[in-house]
Amino acid sequence: MSEFFQSKIFKLFLALAALIFILMLRSSFVQGNANFFSDMVGMVTTPLQKSTAAVSESAGGFWKRLFSADELYEENQQLKEQIRVLTEQQVELEQYRWENESLKEFMGLKEEHPDHEYVMASVVSRDPNSRFHSFVLDKGSLDGVEYLDPVITEDGLVGRISEVGLTFSKVTTILDPALHVGAYNARTRDMGTITGRIEAAEEGLCSMELVSRSSTAAKDDIIVTAGSTGLFPKDLVIGRIVSLESESDGKSMTAMIQPAAEVDSVTNVLVVTSFRGQGSSMEQLGDEKAEEAADEQADEQPQEDAE
Repeated sequence: MSEFFQSKIFKLFLALAALIFILMLRSSFVQGNANFFSDMVGMVTTPLQKSTAAVSESAGGFWKRLFSADELYEENQQLKEQIRVLTEQQVELEQYRWENESLKEFMGLKEEHPDHEYVMASVVSRDPNSRFHSFVLDKGSLDGVEYLDPVITEDGLVGRISEVGLTFSKVTTILDPALHVGAYNARTRDMGTITGRIEAAEEGLCSMELVSRSSTAAKDDIIVTAGSTGLFPKDLVIGRIVSLESESDGKSMTAMIQPAAEVDSVTNVLVVTSFRGQGSSMEQLGDEKAEEAADEQADEQPQEDAE
């Protein structure tokens, strides 16, 4: 028996009993502290309660998210609608800004050329296969645009209308060999014809051909429209001479012209729908042909009568 009282188990039992006794005394004398049995129960139940609370919170969050899905969807749709409205407003502001800038150009050109009538238009597409930077405008016959109408910017001549639809039109630029414009040197008054060249178009240039060999034309001279055919108004700026070269016949020169307008990147233009002298040369040519036909018919009539 004495061996039991001296064993480690008995000593451990005594230490545990002493600890329990001290805790009981502390619970009895310290106000506000839980008693010993409450502490014991708390040590066992608190971890379980904590786990249960975590599970309950997780389940509650799931159901909360589930029931608020419709509300979130409505908020998302409202935000999308707000973004759409703001985007439309931004587009309208950009349109107003462009119209304001174009109106300034229009007013400036109108003061310089009071006889001109214009239609403001925007470039909506470009032909990726075109070497000469042709493009399509958002205005057509319903807006008063007609075939062969000149197309310009505040800086100068861009080209002319080569195809017209009800709500669109296609522009052939001055870089295109298919376009020919009567022109003259504003300094020397030398006449010539503006047209395009394939190799020159790659550098954004056009050419002024049939310049007299005796001309004193020089680099940086300004070239403007002659207005002699009735297809283009007189004195529209075309560009500046960048170089001169003699032709093989030895009688004429060709001047390479840098267009004043940014033909390859222009975004907004003015279509000249009416101007002084428009079509006059063509009408005169038509009248001359009609007179020639009448004379021929008159010459043939006596021969028929004689027969």
